[in-house]
Amino acid sequence: MAMKLNAGTAGRRRRSGSGDMLQPMAEINVTPFVDVVLVLLIIFIVAAPLLSVGVPIELPDTAAKALPASDETPLTLTINAAGQVAIQSSIVERSDLVPSLEAIMQERETRRIYLRGDGNARYEIIMQVMGALNNAGFNDIALVTDAGGPSLDGSGN
Repeated sequence: MAMKLNAGTAGRRRRSGSGDMLQPMAEINVTPFVDVVLVLLIIFIVAAPLLSVGVPIELPDTAAKALPASDETPLTLTINAAGQVAIQSSIVERSDLVPSLEAIMQERETRRIYLRGDGNARYEIIMQVMGALNNAGFNDIALVTDAGGPSLDGSGN
């Protein structure tokens, strides 16, 4: 970027050849703009990893297709390998699961719950959670898996 400095006229108006006519300087200082953009870039780089759900699990692989996306942030229920249940990223006791979900669902438009179960979690625990959700009236449960897994019809891996 080139910058032009006129000795003795910095910050003042330039005189034209006639001597009486003053013209404003038409140069733009972009340094503050660049500073703001760099600060915003650093903020987004630091904040981006914090936006994901924070319960680490290993999802099983399947050949299932993805569900259509909705405008509302999905409500995820996660069961880790140890059998702990989390709503979004907050661990809750299984006895408090249904009352917590009922309170959350009063503020939501859709009643869909995305259930993420670790591939190493006991099947019994996942079925107990699904049964409790069904008994409480939560019938729109979507099971989350990783795509690209084996297909049983012979067309996949």
